[in-house]
Amino acid sequence: MSRLFPDVFRNPAIRASMIAIFTFGMAGAMTAPYRSIVGIRELGLSDGLYSFLSFASAAVNVVVSVLLGNLADRLGEYRSAMIGACIFGIVGYGMVYAFPSAAIFAMSGLLPLPIFGALNSLLFANARAAMQGMNRNDMVTANSGVRAMISLSWVLIPGITGLVLSGASSMLPAYLFAAIACLLCQAIILFALPKRAGAKMAAVHHLSYLGALRQVVSPRISAHIAGVALITSTLHLNDALLPLIATGAAHAALSDVGILVGIVALLEIVFIIVWSRIARNAGQMAALAAGTIIYAVFLSLLGFASEPWHLYALTVLAGIGAAAIISIPITYLQDLIADRPGLGSALISVNIFASAGIGALVFAVGTSVAGYSGTAMLSAVTGLSGITILGLLHRRSAVATDDAETQ
Repeated sequence: MSRLFPDVFRNPAIRASMIAIFTFGMAGAMTAPYRSIVGIRELGLSDGLYSFLSFASAAVNVVVSVLLGNLADRLGEYRSAMIGACIFGIVGYGMVYAFPSAAIFAMSGLLPLPIFGALNSLLFANARAAMQGMNRNDMVTANSGVRAMISLSWVLIPGITGLVLSGASSMLPAYLFAAIACLLCQAIILFALPKRAGAKMAAVHHLSYLGALRQVVSPRISAHIAGVALITSTLHLNDALLPLIATGAAHAALSDVGILVGIVALLEIVFIIVWSRIARNAGQMAALAAGTIIYAVFLSLLGFASEPWHLYALTVLAGIGAAAIISIPITYLQDLIADRPGLGSALISVNIFASAGIGALVFAVGTSVAGYSGTAMLSAVTGLSGITILGLLHRRSAVATDDAETQ
């Protein structure tokens, strides 16, 4: 293989996981930009109820991801859980399109779609299981490739969906498109994903569901998740702040926001692979620290943006930093429970939930005290505090290892 396309992607399970997670990302990219429009404007949900549903959906997704991940570990294979999750996606998106009402929208968001969302961590778990026997550098590269496919879907799909529905009176067909994407994902899992004989794995991973939840919230795991969540919360904060600063202090048009997001997503795809190579040479912690610092500089400068060209100039820093933050923590989190790929990959969903909560808190506090520009700078401090925590935990772990070796 060429240096541009690493040998690790020859693995059929990893290749199929990459294609499957692209179709998974398609479903989200088709609906997420228009979810509030459908729920609030078209179906009549109140702002407060929509916010509650978003929070409840995220909470359900965390619990389901942990339980399904543990179940897959006990079974020793991930196809069955992924097939089931896809079915919930087809039903969840399909019922909103077929029976559009506030009640159906809420029902879909509280059960079928959060279960479908667990497919994200299951696909990473399946890829991780396929990496058995690989060295750590290849694992980082493989995870980066899988994660890049989600970014690719967000580069291509939202604009295409918006273009197709530009003359429509409703955005509900986006949910039909998402159901079709789930069908494609199901087909890939059924016919392209290699079947794994998992008897040996299943014999090792007998852990009760309550025990799995306890392990996830244990002090050792929670401390690391807190550090990672502080870092990744900066992505959520940027999602909220960029449109507000762009159309406010920077005097840009709303159309500029979509262009800026597309540019950054495109840069992420390129630099995800670059960061995987940096991590191989410099180490995972060093690469994550560098990426976090770059993104913190971006957020700080975002607070000073006063012209549209400032935002376009900052897309380079945003793309480079975001690529590290969305890709490197995946392997880091999986390594926290390395012997259980399903449960370890479920920590990805736990981190998404925790980082969204931290982001919401920082946004609320920052905007009430310092406005949008000040909140951007506070976001930078939040990310830097996260990498500081991880650095201290890493140092403590290294000291403990040295002490154990000397005894």
